[in-house]
Amino acid sequence: MVTCPRSSDHRRSARWSFWFCTPLLLLGLSTPLHAAAGPLDLTPSAVGMAALALFVLAYALVMAEEKIHMRKSKPVLVAAGIIWAMIGWVYVNAGLSAESEHAFRETLLEFSELMLFLLVAMTYINAMEERRVFDALRSWMIRKGFSYKQLFWLTGGLAFVISPVADNLTTALLMCAVVTKVAEGDKRFINLCCINIVVAANAGGAFSPFGDITTLMVWQAGMVEFYEFLSLFIPSLVNFLIPAVVMSLFINNRKPEGVYEDVWLKRGARRIIVLFLLTVATAVAGHTLLHLPPVLGMMTGLGYLQFFGYYLRRTLPRSLERKRKRYTRRGDYRKLEQLGSVVPFDVFNRVARAEWDTLLFFYGVVMCVGGLGFMGYLAMVSELLYAQWDATWANVVLGLISAVVDNIPVMFAVLTMEPEMSHGHWLLVTLTAGVGGSLLSVGSAAGVAVMGQSRGAYTFMGHLRWAPVIMLGYIASIAVHLWLNAESFAIMH
Repeated sequence: MVTCPRSSDHRRSARWSFWFCTPLLLLGLSTPLHAAAGPLDLTPSAVGMAALALFVLAYALVMAEEKIHMRKSKPVLVAAGIIWAMIGWVYVNAGLSAESEHAFRETLLEFSELMLFLLVAMTYINAMEERRVFDALRSWMIRKGFSYKQLFWLTGGLAFVISPVADNLTTALLMCAVVTKVAEGDKRFINLCCINIVVAANAGGAFSPFGDITTLMVWQAGMVEFYEFLSLFIPSLVNFLIPAVVMSLFINNRKPEGVYEDVWLKRGARRIIVLFLLTVATAVAGHTLLHLPPVLGMMTGLGYLQFFGYYLRRTLPRSLERKRKRYTRRGDYRKLEQLGSVVPFDVFNRVARAEWDTLLFFYGVVMCVGGLGFMGYLAMVSELLYAQWDATWANVVLGLISAVVDNIPVMFAVLTMEPEMSHGHWLLVTLTAGVGGSLLSVGSAAGVAVMGQSRGAYTFMGHLRWAPVIMLGYIASIAVHLWLNAESFAIMH
């Protein structure tokens, strides 16, 4: 068990600092797995307080994005640079420059894995969009005559079912792209659907080792066996259903407006979908069987797409000639005219169309929170929770913390401390860290990515309005776990 020796005076100040620092420090999206504090405790120093204030200011500008029309990446990028510059200045004066340099490099490495993972997922999404996969799906849904309520439940249910197999981030991006296409222009409905998708994806990822990074962390650490995660299925389902039922009451039961167009998929669309599934399978298998980071499988999958793009370009002239002959025989002059606008598939155009503002926002927040953690704030909060609180309440609060911080640092802090907890408590912290991120749009990677994907329809404030309803699902899921899995709380790890 990891502990941090402190004086009694420092412990008293830590109690006050917890309530002051927690909502400030933990406003980030994610922090790297390298979350240990540095050799110098900067939490009571002027530099530490200045860093906290700077981060709060930067995040306030992020939350005001709708009002001031400033991209959310700008303030956190500047804040990250200043925070690490202050750390570097303190450590240089103390003759410990090597430690701060190493910490920064470790933080950057963790972000790089996250960024490359996201970049590949976004590239595949953009590739499928360019091949008209989502246009065809939208057309199919309109032809089927699904109402808004049916679309709401269909996309949310699919997100809950798919995320345990794939992951909550990729699932949320896929479902968000579908909703944005089907209900194009209806921002109110898109906002509700995206909230439902984020909640469903996070809930679905909580009962499977493959559904979220935190469940993988707990499984790989040996705290919970593979089959034991399934005991979280019903609590996760409750977490999804309660807010979904309430939100569905506020949806007008009408059909989306749109032209009943006949959308035809571009060449290679279905094969790109298969390649995407193969990419996810490669990432999962590489992590599970070879214990390598999932980003390796994702980058290998990008190679799949590049090879397939090369094949599409090389065979395009022959394919166009065959289609011209076929359409000429049929007399289908409309499709024959469309062949003149066909351009070769270019994977690098798909990479360029990734949501770079979101990726840079990830960088800024990861580096900011990583710097604050290196100063000692994360260790302070983690120690206080498990040293002085009951494990049940500590795990519930950690879930609330994950609403303003991604669940990765929360779970890493718990695993680093390795408190003496029962299997029930380890399952509880897995549940709360997984679904607690749904309370705010910035509380999970899925939420932040969907904000970028929806292009202003799903926003921080739009999600915040439904936070009380999502909180009901959060409380109910905890209560159901405590009731259904009461026996597991008697089994010590």
